[in-house]
Amino acid sequence: MPRWGMVIDLDKCVACQGCSIACRFENNTPAVSPEEALQGRSIRWNDVFPLPIDPAEDKDVYPNVTTRYLTRPCMHCENPPCIKVCPVQATYKDEEGIVRMNYARCIGCRLCTVACPYGVRYFNWYAPEWEGSLSEHLNPDRIEAPGDLEGPAVRPRGVVEKCTFCIHRLQKARLQAEAEQRDFRPDEYVPACVETCPAKARYFGDLDNPDSTVAQLNKSSRAFVELEEAGTHPKVTYLREG
Repeated sequence: MPRWGMVIDLDKCVACQGCSIACRFENNTPAVSPEEALQGRSIRWNDVFPLPIDPAEDKDVYPNVTTRYLTRPCMHCENPPCIKVCPVQATYKDEEGIVRMNYARCIGCRLCTVACPYGVRYFNWYAPEWEGSLSEHLNPDRIEAPGDLEGPAVRPRGVVEKCTFCIHRLQKARLQAEAEQRDFRPDEYVPACVETCPAKARYFGDLDNPDSTVAQLNKSSRAFVELEEAGTHPKVTYLREG
């Protein structure tokens, strides 16, 4: 059984935000009004942040300066605090290590948003809307479960949503392999953010396969995880600048 994980090379990331846009269109994440965004209610499953620069350490002089960025999906922790606080088990970790949501069970208590130390959970305050032609571009492959094949899936008002490593792509790849009467190959499953990254700064695969790229990069001397002291054991690893 695979244990899916991601590695992000910060030395390659150019902060183009291609991963953020790909994530939004792949997963039908709703847009909010400017007024709602000012209240911190934007829904961004995959964000890119500029890192603060310590003037004492930064010896560069403009225009020869270096800007550093951190891109942040859900960490899909091995020890996820969001699962522990959910009173209805709407958040759960499947057998392949992906932290998932059962939106039908979510009661909108938002305890998971408080428990998550990475701030990667978002609450739908209103029914999602897409103005004009945007509604014509919803991804029909965005399904929540293997039996949910009725068209573009969107999260309703009153539930928490998050990055799922594009779990619908895994479901689709396995169904395709079954239809072709062959074994599923782990390299057939690639989240949208990984596939879209023009700098090839993202890697995805089976952490338990010692021959996989992500397993080997996890052993790099440049490897680190965000908020290691929190004890969540993220399955998203970063590589420091070389």
